[in-house]
Amino acid sequence: MKKLILVFMGAIAISCGDNKKEEKPAMQIGTQVEEKAAPAEVDDTVAKVTIEGNDQMKFNKSEIRVKAGQKVVLTLKHVGTMDVTVMGHNWALLTQDADMAAVGQAAASAKDTDYIPTDMADKIIVHTKMLGGGETDTIEFEAPAPGTYTFMCTFPGHYALMQGKFIVE
Repeated sequence: MKKLILVFMGAIAISCGDNKKEEKPAMQIGTQVEEKAAPAEVDDTVAKVTIEGNDQMKFNKSEIRVKAGQKVVLTLKHVGTMDVTVMGHNWALLTQDADMAAVGQAAASAKDTDYIPTDMADKIIVHTKMLGGGETDTIEFEAPAPGTYTFMCTFPGHYALMQGKFIVE
């Protein structure tokens, strides 16, 4: 009988506690959330942009917005672990008239120039260096004229998944 009373008292003590549960955000294991509209960190003169590439051939941003003529400081972070020879990433901004597939195909045979095709240099406005897992590169450039441009990774075959819009307002 004493045991029954102790169990009953324990149940009452537990049920009388604060019923408010702390809500925690759901964990996402093994995924990287893509930011669709990624406004750059902007002041009047400089747009600071950080973009990440991972071992699943994904950028974490599919859209970047800046202002025409603005200084852009873009940092590419390869957040994966694979070597540059296996899963290298760069960030290349194409001219408005560039054909992304043509640049991507030409880049596939440009290993000696870090997959930046010299015969299409006039179609690439600016690019980072090719990075392996854990590496980072920062470039600075002036945003081009207003319009929508394409950015991509030029490592062989990556442009199919690693691409986005660079919107200049």
